[in-house]
Amino acid sequence: MTDKDKPRGGNGQYFRTLSDAQRDAEAARLRARGLTYQQIADELGWTSRGDAHHAVQRALEATVKEAADEVRAIELDRLDTLYRAALAVLEAEHFTVSNGRVVSLDGSGPLPDTGPVLAAIDRLLKIQERRSKLLGLDAPSKAAISITPDRLAAIEAMAEELGEQ
Repeated sequence: MTDKDKPRGGNGQYFRTLSDAQRDAEAARLRARGLTYQQIADELGWTSRGDAHHAVQRALEATVKEAADEVRAIELDRLDTLYRAALAVLEAEHFTVSNGRVVSLDGSGPLPDTGPVLAAIDRLLKIQERRSKLLGLDAPSKAAISITPDRLAAIEAMAEELGEQ
């Protein structure tokens, strides 16, 4: 199939068909069996070993992306489960216990215990932070770069040397 015969999308760029993906997968299977790229090209009717190499790379990239998406989905599901468990602790009523007995003040009822609530809040925040990192929602942090006078002098000297060449 020549380039002009390949299907194109609405933006004019080529897109991969199912048969392209199947040939790429077959190239990867042949490579896994130990065939060289030239042998793969010969077997699948490509003109060069470079075509075979590109096909194997495309198949590997697709596999890695699918695997990463699958792992990400599993991790998000686990985080959801942890979040629900921590939320249940947050929403539950907690009472202060001392020596195995619920503490009560002046007969006005059990003394509330805020420790588990605060711990649950901390845990929920950690789960949210992990989710944000996993999904790439956090903005990249900015780094301040400082250059000492000695280094600045060295950089200027190198710039002068390069300018003379």
